[in-house]
Amino acid sequence: MFPLNARPGLALAVAGLLGGCVVGPDYAGPPVAAPRAETGAPFVRATSTRMVAVDPPARWWTSLRDPILFDLVEEALATNTNVQVASARLRQSRAVLGQRTADLAPTVSSNAVALNNQFPVRDFAGSGLGSAAGAVTVPRSINTDLYNASFDATWEIDIFGGKQRAIEQAAAQGEAAEAAVADAQVQVAAEVAQAYVTLRGAQRRLALTLRAASLQREAVGLSQQRLAGGAASSLDVERLRTQFETTASQAPAFQAQIDQSLNQIAVLVSREPGAVDALLKPARSVPMPPSTLAVGDPAGMLRRRPDIRRAERQVAAANAQIGQAVAKLFPKVNLIGNAGWVSPNIGSIGSLAASTYNLGPTLSWSILDFGRTLAQIRQSEAGTDEALAQYEQTVLQAMQDAETALSRYGNQRATVARLARASASAGKASMLTDQRNTAGTISTIDVLDVERQRLQAEQSLAQAQAEYTNDYVALQKSFGLGWGLPTERVALVQR
Repeated sequence: MFPLNARPGLALAVAGLLGGCVVGPDYAGPPVAAPRAETGAPFVRATSTRMVAVDPPARWWTSLRDPILFDLVEEALATNTNVQVASARLRQSRAVLGQRTADLAPTVSSNAVALNNQFPVRDFAGSGLGSAAGAVTVPRSINTDLYNASFDATWEIDIFGGKQRAIEQAAAQGEAAEAAVADAQVQVAAEVAQAYVTLRGAQRRLALTLRAASLQREAVGLSQQRLAGGAASSLDVERLRTQFETTASQAPAFQAQIDQSLNQIAVLVSREPGAVDALLKPARSVPMPPSTLAVGDPAGMLRRRPDIRRAERQVAAANAQIGQAVAKLFPKVNLIGNAGWVSPNIGSIGSLAASTYNLGPTLSWSILDFGRTLAQIRQSEAGTDEALAQYEQTVLQAMQDAETALSRYGNQRATVARLARASASAGKASMLTDQRNTAGTISTIDVLDVERQRLQAEQSLAQAQAEYTNDYVALQKSFGLGWGLPTERVALVQR
């Protein structure tokens, strides 16, 4: 670095002549990763007449019409630690943006110095003999004061736009962090709903299992009575006992699933395990999706999904980093200045007579760095290529998620409809069996066996209903729904 001593006018002229250039590639937006979807084509798997191409609601959990689930999701969005972590990272990225913006401004500092200097001197006193040989030294000191008050300023002129590219990178990273907050909200809302649905399904299946085990225990007792009377064989008794033990063995697994879901929900709403047991242990039915499903279109889904937005902003940030690396190939110009007062008398500080100033540009340029800067440029270019590939993969994965979720949801809906008809038929068979038992045409064991089959049909239906609602939740998650912008927001600008 070498100073160019010049007057202020000359320094500003140099800065003006050299300014106004921003090196590096300008960001032109992400590539088209799913051309069919982005041109407005409908979802391939949205073949059901109950799937309509209208925008789905953001707060999709309201359509399940379960007030407890509604409160749990809302609480999780406000308190979940994953959301809080993402929010803290967003605040960090905004602070970095503020710092990069401030780097464009001069740096100004002030100094004040008060010095008292003492210099020793020696005077010669004569002996009266008229010669130096007869002189003696008399020590004394001289005191002087020096006061200095000054302001120093340094300003790096962003001639080739390296700092501007740093601001672009920080802004893109801030928007990526905001999208990460939204993505965390999408994940949390879906996890709460799926844990809640799993809980309600397990509670229903546990109740049906205990009822079926009770009936089978009764059948075993009746069969033992018939064995004692010679009307049944030991094989009949053991067969019924096997059914009972097999059914009863399922109850602990359902109870474990209930406990696991309770613990998961508690942690999702940032509470300790057991904190929501009193609220959720009373059994309720599984909430069912609405009869008509709003699916929108793939283009809207791609614009809405925060993980896609995050990947796109990471491409923009990587692109801006190339410009920062390219700017290092060119010289840097700094304006440095100093203004203040210097005087041996403190009363003169602030007066024109004691004032002093210096102002001029300095130039620094790494003329020979043996390829370090070029290597950094290549590294930044490769990082941009990586971000582009990750963006395309995110888009394609989003399309896969949505299409797969639509297929699962539609087919599970058909499964639930069939099992509902089977359960209704088993209920009618149980009613007819009771009538025949009352008329004395069949035995009580036959009645219990038919009732067992009815409970099995209800078991299958309960399991299918829980899977159906969980498929609905997974579909909303694949659509990128369930997020709300933070209060202090950076706009998600469409580019």
